[in-house]
Amino acid sequence: MSAAARRLRPGALPAALASVAALVTALVIALVIVAALASGAAANGRPPVTSGIFFRPGDARSILVRSTFGLLVSRDDGCAFRWICEQAIGYGGQFDPKYAAATDGTLFATTFTGLRVSRDGGCTWQTATEERPAGDPGRIAGIWVDAIELGPDGHVWVATAESGRPNDVFRSADGGRTFAPRHLRSPTIWWKSVKVAPSDARRVYVTGYQVAGPASPGGSAQGPRAHFLRSDDAGGRWTPSALAGVAVGATPIVYAAAVDPANANVVLLTSAGASPPSGDRLYRSTDGGATFREVLAASGAIHDVVFHGGAVFVAAAGGALRSADGGATFERVAGTPQLGCLGSHGGRLVGCGANWQPDDKAVARASADGAAWDKLLRFRELAGPLACGPGTTVHEKCAPLWPGIQRQFGAVAPAACPDPPPEPAAAPPPPTPPTQKAGGGCCDAGGGPGSPLGAAALAWLAWLALARRSWPRRQPRPS
Repeated sequence: MSAAARRLRPGALPAALASVAALVTALVIALVIVAALASGAAANGRPPVTSGIFFRPGDARSILVRSTFGLLVSRDDGCAFRWICEQAIGYGGQFDPKYAAATDGTLFATTFTGLRVSRDGGCTWQTATEERPAGDPGRIAGIWVDAIELGPDGHVWVATAESGRPNDVFRSADGGRTFAPRHLRSPTIWWKSVKVAPSDARRVYVTGYQVAGPASPGGSAQGPRAHFLRSDDAGGRWTPSALAGVAVGATPIVYAAAVDPANANVVLLTSAGASPPSGDRLYRSTDGGATFREVLAASGAIHDVVFHGGAVFVAAAGGALRSADGGATFERVAGTPQLGCLGSHGGRLVGCGANWQPDDKAVARASADGAAWDKLLRFRELAGPLACGPGTTVHEKCAPLWPGIQRQFGAVAPAACPDPPPEPAAAPPPPTPPTQKAGGGCCDAGGGPGSPLGAAALAWLAWLALARRSWPRRQPRPS
């Protein structure tokens, strides 16, 4: 027997081998879990979460939810949600489009390569103005469209933020078929947001980020800075704001967050990363952006600012905040989900929560008094890809991917919902196959909040507990 073996106490070798076997088993489990989590990121390197919510004006039953694996669409007030994959819309990777819906059902999505448009309820997507020749001042195809807004008159506003070329803000008066620049062409500014006052379609607010500016006569080049501008005539002329007193982050980007629906002069502005170490700040102006006053310093990102029921709600880190005085002061609202997004729809607040713990609600809706939040969707309740006919973008690109998504979430078709009314065709009718009537489920697929990814998370915790039993205990420091 070797000296090393003689130094082992009786029974130590079997115990050591058992510990090694346990560690090997735990490592195998961990590798399986990592593979499951990787597939759960929907092949773009991110976990599956919801992050934005959008509505169709005049339609109390339609809800659009942005997620890290595509767009989720409900046409029956949240009873059933169906999936449109990223590939069908026309983007990929770690990118989150901004969406908008017109009263006629046309859907818009911003991408790095232009504005994507669907005129058949989401089944087929094209790039706006791609038929325009290169050099056409109204061509926005092939460039990064970073912001979109639909005014109360139905006009479509977009802003571009392309590197290495001039950017501008554009408006369409024909449902996104043609666009005209609105006199903000700049070789140094990336336009980041555009908001139209709900009470006045001619009042428009725009923000931009300037990477660097030209040198003043006899001076040095200007550094990065933020821009805020107002137009009172639908983009004919613009008035810049000095942004006096507005703190900015290391990258000075501000966003026009919301405009009071009853007063076009009241606008709320978020400043990204301006609340150290990683939070945003919220500012309020009552004079159309001429001056601003800070009303909130958040510890994390401010996701959405919403006027609702005579109050203002903010979706920020940890939940929602509410203002009863038009956004002048805020207080925390107890009992809300984590709220990665927030919107007002049909007289109720709707927001994005955590699909697993602690919320078990990927999409949730507040009670009339805002005191309770009811689940509208967990990922395991997805009803399948959007029902579209052969030859459509969704049918060709999303249907083959659905089995993988279904396995990933353990999706089970919930109890049947009443069929939604047929999707009205946009005018003029599109030259693409019409949307088929969607079926689907409702409310709850049963079985609680579990899923393959949820089980993987529990297994990960179990592995940690198992591995800790085999790790050497930390010796106390000598006194």
